Amino acid sequence: MEAPKPPSPTSSSDLYAYLLQTSLKSKDPLAGKLIHARIIKAGLHLGVFLMNNLMTFYAKSGFVSDAHRVFDEMNVRTIFSWNTILSAYAKQGRFDKAHRVFEEIPNRDSVSWTTMIVGYNQMGRFENAIQMFLEMVGSRVALTQYTITNVLASCAAVEALDIGREVHSFVVKLGLSSCMPVVNSLLNMYVKCGDPVTAKVVFDMMRLKNTSSWNVMISLHMKSGRVDLALAQFEQMEVRDIVSWNSMIAGCNQHGFDLEALEIFSNLLKNSSLRPDKFTLASALSACANLEKLDPGEQIHGYIIRTEFGTSGAVGNALISMYAKSGGVEIARKIVEQSGSSDLDIIAFTSLLDGYVKLGNMNPARKIFDSLRDRDVVAWTAMIVGYVQNGLNNDALKLFRSMITEGPKPNSHTLAAMLSVSSSLASLYHGKQIHASAIRTWEVLSVSVSNALITMYAKSGSLNNAKQVFNLVQQNRDTVSWTSMIIALAQHGHGEEAIELFEQMLAYGMKPDHITYVGVLSACTHVGLVEQGRRYYNLMQDIHKIEPTLSHYACMIDLFGRAGLLQEAHDFIKSMPIEPDVISWGSLLSSCKVHKNVELAKIAAERLLLIEPDNSGAYSALANLYSACRRWEDAAKIRKSMKDRGVKKDQGFSWLQIQNKVHVFGVEDGLHPQKDAIYDMMEKIWKEIKKLGFIPDTESVLHDLEPEVKEQILRHHSEKLAIAFGLISTPENTALRIMKNLRVCNDCHSAIKFISKLVGREIIVRDSTRFHHFKDGSCSCQDYCGYCSLFGVISPASSGTGGKTFMLLRLAIGKAQAFDMRKTAPLKASENMYARNATLKVEGALSIALSGEIAGLYKAWKQHGRLPWKGLDGQLSVSLSWGLRYHHISTCRWSRQNQGS
Repeated sequence: MEAPKPPSPTSSSDLYAYLLQTSLKSKDPLAGKLIHARIIKAGLHLGVFLMNNLMTFYAKSGFVSDAHRVFDEMNVRTIFSWNTILSAYAKQGRFDKAHRVFEEIPNRDSVSWTTMIVGYNQMGRFENAIQMFLEMVGSRVALTQYTITNVLASCAAVEALDIGREVHSFVVKLGLSSCMPVVNSLLNMYVKCGDPVTAKVVFDMMRLKNTSSWNVMISLHMKSGRVDLALAQFEQMEVRDIVSWNSMIAGCNQHGFDLEALEIFSNLLKNSSLRPDKFTLASALSACANLEKLDPGEQIHGYIIRTEFGTSGAVGNALISMYAKSGGVEIARKIVEQSGSSDLDIIAFTSLLDGYVKLGNMNPARKIFDSLRDRDVVAWTAMIVGYVQNGLNNDALKLFRSMITEGPKPNSHTLAAMLSVSSSLASLYHGKQIHASAIRTWEVLSVSVSNALITMYAKSGSLNNAKQVFNLVQQNRDTVSWTSMIIALAQHGHGEEAIELFEQMLAYGMKPDHITYVGVLSACTHVGLVEQGRRYYNLMQDIHKIEPTLSHYACMIDLFGRAGLLQEAHDFIKSMPIEPDVISWGSLLSSCKVHKNVELAKIAAERLLLIEPDNSGAYSALANLYSACRRWEDAAKIRKSMKDRGVKKDQGFSWLQIQNKVHVFGVEDGLHPQKDAIYDMMEKIWKEIKKLGFIPDTESVLHDLEPEVKEQILRHHSEKLAIAFGLISTPENTALRIMKNLRVCNDCHSAIKFISKLVGREIIVRDSTRFHHFKDGSCSCQDYCGYCSLFGVISPASSGTGGKTFMLLRLAIGKAQAFDMRKTAPLKASENMYARNATLKVEGALSIALSGEIAGLYKAWKQHGRLPWKGLDGQLSVSLSWGLRYHHISTCRWSRQNQGS
């Protein structure tokens, strides 16, 4: 086939102009320069027409400097000459030069102005484009269709709706309302600027609609989440391009209609001659990833291989995400190895990381992270969060330190993740450092960081700091903020304050979630507010329509159990609509242990062991209960069964952090390098608190041993050793923060109250269930450990004769116990170490014979107005203590002549 012949030139200038255009089309700059040389030799370089063509050739070939040289050599320049060199600079984004040329143009026409607007628009300088348009209007230069479409694109990009509406008025004035490109630009502007009403009006008024018009409306509906309307528009389209299909597939995928997205993708392959592009494939693979469906994802992968589409860029990343989320982590890793990690985006990386986190294998994820070329803050944060989710707190800390020294500045998500590490480690030292970093970077104003700070301070034992952070975010509190503070107060023994805060939350119109209610029910549990707990449990379901989860059920079981309502707790378990878990039966078992209900404890333990046969806590609780009831043989059988099955009991440990170093202690610990000093300190403390009236609770040692041996074991419990070490290692008057992996025993709880009074320090102990703040001889938990105590102060009718006897009385559910504390001088109220734990003060040589259970005493008093106490003249002021609430019953008098009245 012969090449087309050039038209017969009427002059040499026409021939050279034609040759320049041919060189431009064939992208042969060398030929163009040879033609330039011929033009000079022929003496035609002074002609405006030929010079304009030569300048256009250089400008469009990218030789802007040569174009400008030709422009400078021209003796006569037309507006075309000026616009040509202006366009060359504008297209290259060299706006300093372009603006200088623009200012020098003697008579700027609409092309001059539009060239600048287009240049600004194409380079993303949309505000400059809009400003140039406004100046153009002010100069009364005629607007063209091309001007309008470009300025509308700029308005859409920066959502300048007001200016877009002004442009719309020009469209109407200029009679461009029927011009398809202009109306489509208008439609796009209204959609992007968030004015769907006007967009629909414009669309409905269009006489002719092309594919772009329909695509814009589909985009509008998808943007507002109306997938149904988008699908309806899609079905009405007579002609669809790949953008139409992509808008539907991507929109469905983004709004959670992943099955619909895959169905539309399938229809594209079956019913259309169009081939999917990278956006189509990426969206379809994303839908598979969200559904965690490997089969359709593998089919799409097969299509990619068959069509030799390639797996670079967006498609490769979508493939990696799909496999990582759908259980094919190793396949995802192989794709990374084949294509390299240079194109790996953050979504694919985090998906791959999440896949390895689920498998508990962080080493491959770290290798991929280390191989990333451009590790932005999202990549660093994703890796840190991966470590945190996998429980590798030390690795998270190390990586965070590396990020500070060699990586990008941490954002709010990074800091929130690191604060959760400090929470897990209960490390106040690290938490305060991260808090300082958040203040320096202003990320402390972020709600996520503030919420994490509240939790960190609460879990590190610093409730006051948690309150300060909560108060600082008063204007930005969300549900998580309120919930975090409510849980913090509950864990620290401030149950009533937690409930008050919850009521305040409701008053502010904040909607609680299921975790909020776990915190509220926990607060009721810790202080024995049974009726309020019932009310909130019903409120959760009836008003806030939150279905109870196992966590809520466990709270209610614990609430009833701690209050001694064991049968009600058991009935509650039997009425649960879902199968009770280990925690539910464990709560009942723990309560049975406290209240010495052997039969119900056996049922709870058996059910618990059916779910988790190797649960050491069930064996230990049952064995300890038998021991507490002095059923030594039954206790021995349980321990033997435990040994035969190879079940190991959880060992108790306590630890504290001093000067950025954690010190761990076990019972009878002999490994610490300062063990001699620790034991000497503990011996000294033991003697001093006994002088103050402390009586070791040898019944806490649930073995058949001599009292002296029991006392020695109690003296060397892990939390006592940790406190002794803290006292010799820290300045006076500073608080001690002790962590324990198990629950604090009764003896340690009592002893630490005496120690706090003796040394004049606050001692904060976090055990497996809550915080205990010991100060001045009392504890924040108000001694509510699941039993009811009867407190009384008896003063005799007459002082009598003889010495003074002081007796400490503790009535637990079960038989009353009386302890004789003989002193040479009477105890003052301020010296009473058991100020909140059953103090009975008796003056005179008197004795008391006490028997009966609390329930029986209270019932007798209510029904008969009498108590079964005999042989004592005096006056009794009786109060019933239940958690934090002290209910005064009455004051009565009786004598030997009127026994029991």
